[in-house]
Amino acid sequence: MAGPAAAQKPEAPQRPAGYPRSYDALIADARTEGKVRIYANADRAEMVPVVAEFKRLFPGVAVYYADIGSTEMYQRYTRETRQRQYSADIVWSSAMDQQIKLINDGYAQQYASPEKPALPDTAVWKNMGYGVTAEPIGFVYNRKLVPDAQAPRTHQELEMLLRKRRAAFTGKVATFDAARSHTGYLYLSQDFLATRDTRSLVEAIGATRPVLETSTQPMLSGVASGKLALAYNVIGSYALEQARRNPQMGVVFPRDYTLVTSRIAFIGRDARHPAAARLFLDFLLSRAGQAQLARHSLWPVRTDVPARRLPAQQTRVVRVGPQLLVNLDHLTRQRFLREWNAALVAGKEQKP
Repeated sequence: MAGPAAAQKPEAPQRPAGYPRSYDALIADARTEGKVRIYANADRAEMVPVVAEFKRLFPGVAVYYADIGSTEMYQRYTRETRQRQYSADIVWSSAMDQQIKLINDGYAQQYASPEKPALPDTAVWKNMGYGVTAEPIGFVYNRKLVPDAQAPRTHQELEMLLRKRRAAFTGKVATFDAARSHTGYLYLSQDFLATRDTRSLVEAIGATRPVLETSTQPMLSGVASGKLALAYNVIGSYALEQARRNPQMGVVFPRDYTLVTSRIAFIGRDARHPAAARLFLDFLLSRAGQAQLARHSLWPVRTDVPARRLPAQQTRVVRVGPQLLVNLDHLTRQRFLREWNAALVAGKEQKP
């Protein structure tokens, strides 16, 4: 006869609808492993309810979530893997090019998720890299300093505004430092691919002697406080979340084109808990996991999950794939950064 301890043992998790019966073995293996370790740069506070839902569906699998910056994540994961130290089972980062490089360099393992058929073609590479989110990149502005009627709605309008009100915007515009931020480098390089007019825009930004940051949050805080009037190329999902709490902030997704990027996840080549890693990755890509992301500041990649979306003709989706490796070529990067710096300097030297 079972005692009280046995009575309190959680029931075996149910296989998700539509999954093959063989998935029962994966669930059992994941529970035997008992944990999954994740390196990611999605804000920990935003992930708490996501992890809670996973644990509700799959009791018995603990989640260890390390919220670390993309550059530190890359360096830490590669170092630990090379030295055969205990490292992440899942690596999940917004630095798309770095993630693709890790996959290309053999740091990931293949896994054909049962959720793959529900994902856009642009979100999967080699059954290794999975784009979990679809996050637009936009502008934010302080409504006291930039009235809604004057807020730029396209990249060209932004350039015209900065040139027209250069003196007013001096020291009050922020953007990513492409030399110090891989995320900022990715966004700006995609802008240059989208249009040659980007150089002229960078010159206009340079003329304001901009504040250069390595992450979105300081830019959002600066705009919210009024220290900054405007920030360029911020992660739109985070901006909208903060704007809900601060009515002084306006958010624009430019009508001419809006970059849409993704946080790429992969399972580590030497994952100590491979079954649990697969289980968690499948959950992130499932309707249940994507719905949890949609309730917070991370826009889901799946189109069958209710969420705010931009018109397809407005978006320029950054595909998960090998074309991102071009950005990481040393000579290409150095040449790009020289051009970026030259544009900033040219802007500063222009006469008012």
